[in-house]
Amino acid sequence: MKLSDLSPAQGSTHVAKRKGRGIGTGNGKTGGRGHKGQKARSGGGVRVGFEGGQMPLARRIPKRGFNNIFAKPLDSINVSMLDRFEDGAVVDEKALMDAGIISTCKYGFKVLGNGEVTKKLTVKASAFSETAKQKIEAAGGKAEVI
Repeated sequence: MKLSDLSPAQGSTHVAKRKGRGIGTGNGKTGGRGHKGQKARSGGGVRVGFEGGQMPLARRIPKRGFNNIFAKPLDSINVSMLDRFEDGAVVDEKALMDAGIISTCKYGFKVLGNGEVTKKLTVKASAFSETAKQKIEAAGGKAEVI
């Protein structure tokens, strides 16, 4: 095979329509823009979402809730994931990353109560759900907020 033999897959490319190149092309004269009007002019057209002065849909629909742009979202893990650590271990951000449970932890993590934990662990996290705290302490461990 040579470089000159390479070609794109059949049907994957299209020849561009050449506008304004004569009546025989089907796209001559006005070049598919019709007659007059804002969209027929060079540089003409309206911005995305513009509805000719009518109140745009994005502004007609009621807004609900609040989205805090300064929020620092926590990663979450369940107590069932903590059972892979050995008894008496200290589980923190670094330990979870080394174990491959979380990949990045920008703002910290929260421990949620799904599953069971059977080992006595000291868990250091940004936050705990109430059930997660109870399950860790019931197994003889400690839940420390950092």
